[in-house]
Order: sequence, then C-alpha cells, then structure tokens
Amino acid sequence: MIALAAGLVIFLGVHVVPTMTSLRASLMSMLGAAGYKIGFTLASFLGLALIIVGYGALRASDAHVVLWDAPEWTRHVAFLLMLPAMIFIVAGQIPSRIRTALKHPMLVGIKTWALAHLIANGDLASVLLFGSFLAYAVYDRISLKRRAAMGPLGDKVGGPYNDVIVVVIGLVLYLALLFGGHQWLIGKQLLS
Repeated sequence: MIALAAGLVIFLGVHVVPTMTSLRASLMSMLGAAGYKIGFTLASFLGLALIIVGYGALRASDAHVVLWDAPEWTRHVAFLLMLPAMIFIVAGQIPSRIRTALKHPMLVGIKTWALAHLIANGDLASVLLFGSFLAYAVYDRISLKRRAAMGPLGDKVGGPYNDVIVVVIGLVLYLALLFGGHQWLIGKQLLS
C-alpha cells in the first residue's frame, strides 16, 4: 500500500503544481523552463511506476480488501464508458472540434476512465487509485476555469477531418485494450 500511496502523492502532486501559479513560477525561475519540464517528467514517470507496482502489489497482498462485490452489470457499464473515455483522451492531444467542445477533453477522459473503473471494482486498491484520479481531475478542471488555462494545445482548432482521426484512434486504443492490451498492461483479461 505504501508504494501505491507514494506513487499517487508523487504523480498527482506533480500534476497539481501547475494549478498553483506562484509555486510553478518559482520553480520555473529556479530550474528554468527546461529544468522544470525535465523534473516534471521524471517525477511523473517515478510516480507512475510506483502506482503500477503498488497497485499490483496491493491487489496481490494479504492487505487486499474487497469493500464491495461489484455486480456483473457494472462491467458492461465500464466497457460502455471506456469507449468515450479513450476518444476524449485522444482529443486532448489533437486539435479537433471535439476538443473545442469539451475544452479540456483529457480531464473529461480521466474522469470517465476513473468513474468506469470505480463502478466495476470494489476493492481497496481500485478505490484508492481511481478515486484519487477522479478527485484530481475534478480539482484540476475547477482550477482550469479559475486560471483560464487552455491546455497543451493552446487555442489550436481542428476541423471535421481531425474529429474523424480522434474517433478512429480512440476506437483503435479501446479495441486494443479490450482484445489483449489490458491483459498485457494490467494483467487482467477483459474478455473471457
């Protein structure tokens, strides 16, 4: 549980720094833009690695606790929610009308991903992991409204062709996870 908690604190903590504009400005002044980006990236990877290792270790340990047994239908809801989640996450990286309409599709995708997994998983490790990401995404979205931040793509706008690209890539990612990718990444087969 320590590795998962440490990973969440590091990964989400680093991602909260941009919401604190004075702290971010101080770090950029101290480290320079390149140093800040390198530190952000390294800390993110460290946090993500600890999350992955800690999540798996907690689920395999004696400390693994099932808080509730999720009914079978919740799996189907999760499958349904994950398709738009993948499309929204992709839309955060490609200028498109989908991105423009959602404003911050990456955060919408993270919230949808986290909610889907919370619905379908009632164990402590899942509640800690997905609940933390859901809380972070809600916090960051509120913060973005206050800061009027536009995200990594700035004000770039794409047309209908980019919408098709976003949907196709999102669908390919969804199908890849459904048919073996989730098993390879997480160790849990989705379709039996």
